[in-house]
Amino acid sequence: MKVIAFTRTLKGTGASRRLRIAGQTPGIIYGGTAAPVSITLDHNALYHALKKEAFHASILDMDLDGKVEKVLLRDFQVHAYKQLVLHADFQRVDPTKAIHVKVPLHFINADVSPAVKLSAAVISHVMVDLEVSCLPADLPEFITVDLSTLEAGQIMHMSSIVLPNGVTAIIHGDDATVAIAVIPAGAIAAEAGTEEK
Repeated sequence: MKVIAFTRTLKGTGASRRLRIAGQTPGIIYGGTAAPVSITLDHNALYHALKKEAFHASILDMDLDGKVEKVLLRDFQVHAYKQLVLHADFQRVDPTKAIHVKVPLHFINADVSPAVKLSAAVISHVMVDLEVSCLPADLPEFITVDLSTLEAGQIMHMSSIVLPNGVTAIIHGDDATVAIAVIPAGAIAAEAGTEEK
């Protein structure tokens, strides 16, 4: 994805406020060997880009005054109640160094899993994204979690997720829970009622 930005010379609260009134969003690019650079971005373009999942977990092409750099979105601030992006932080990416990024999880085949098909279970997603380490070229836009074999009452752990080549999960603690198939209390009560008859 491409992002167009311009170097920002005026800094401070007043300058940032004037930029926002003019439909611009202040930001910064940092990291790598170069010094941090204050930038401005078109607010509407940034606002719509932030709604795309890929914008948060992809290497972006930052066109800064005609020079393209590879960056990652690291942080952004939005107004408490207005549809307004207040600031965005981007980090330069070195193609030879591993990066740590949170990548979204995409759950598939829940509807054909034994848990849902045979037991009318509800599958709860305990994790919605996963922190990974990889080289920029290996960064996946998302990681697929196949639920087709999940049975009622079963827990899917991190160890059963197939990661793309070159991607390592950063897990804190033991084998983390990713999803769980639970039979709703109402369904259990209904089954018990039919058995009593």
